[in-house]
Amino acid sequence: MKILHLDKNHPLLIEQLAAAGFQNDEDYESSKAEIERIVQGYEGVVIRSRFNIDIQFLDAAVNLKFIARVGAGLESINIPYAESKGVYLISAPEGNRNAVGEHTLGMLLALLNKMILTDREVKLGHWKREANRGIELDGKTVGLIGYGNMGKAFAKKLRGFDCEVICYDIKANVGDENAKQVSLDTLQKKTDILSLHTPWTTLTDKMIDAQFIAGFEKPFWLLNTARGKSVVTGHLVSALKNGKILGAGLDVLEYENSSFESLFTSRPIESSADHIDLPTALEELLKMDNVILSPHIAGWTVESKIKLAQTIVDKITAEFS
Repeated sequence: MKILHLDKNHPLLIEQLAAAGFQNDEDYESSKAEIERIVQGYEGVVIRSRFNIDIQFLDAAVNLKFIARVGAGLESINIPYAESKGVYLISAPEGNRNAVGEHTLGMLLALLNKMILTDREVKLGHWKREANRGIELDGKTVGLIGYGNMGKAFAKKLRGFDCEVICYDIKANVGDENAKQVSLDTLQKKTDILSLHTPWTTLTDKMIDAQFIAGFEKPFWLLNTARGKSVVTGHLVSALKNGKILGAGLDVLEYENSSFESLFTSRPIESSADHIDLPTALEELLKMDNVILSPHIAGWTVESKIKLAQTIVDKITAEFS
């Protein structure tokens, strides 16, 4: 079986597939159109986030038996059309769930204790103790929306804290010893800290908007290590200004490119050689001291790179060897 690799991953992926008898070809530079002209010669494709696998690509890949995405989700693939053509889809949420859980916990503790702000202040010579009193996680209710691999990993990390963990998911009976499954109404009533662990779908697109935020009984902290387009940035900024949201830890942003490799979905307007016009809501977000941002790296660790590759190898060989 011939496999075309479209993104660079840990070397073990190709090494172990070759040892298992697969032929591996690599093309990390050609355009999507150029790949479509050669993809009919392959039974498997391994991709990370280089481009979307759409109807045009799938029609060109007439001999394709599987697509393996070295990541947690499959939203860059036209899943219904791929399945209609009998293409087996593989992802690897098991590979980076621990990294996401740790990153989410780190963002939460940094927010509650103003670690980013105070680090910056001390380096500027400011020693503000009373102004920077922290908030303890103990006794708080952490509400998770989405309780799959990522949500479960974060809930497990919270076991060392004396806090209540609840979860809401569209699937029934996913709660466990680390999080009690509740209705959305209950989650909005009880939550002090909200963490998103959902894929990007029609249900989660722009999910966190003004109306949704207003449905929470108490002011709350927001964490998003899932998908940026699930949060309406302008509405988030408004809620941060009026105190309904107390602070936010965001590993992803609404304006992120679908490949996850750059911030903007399209090239922003350049008003000068050294200035880029940002969306107004993003400009405001960047200036807020109660917001922590990272560049979509929650699942991006040395260890997760190995685990993701190994998970993909294991799944391909289990199905096709």
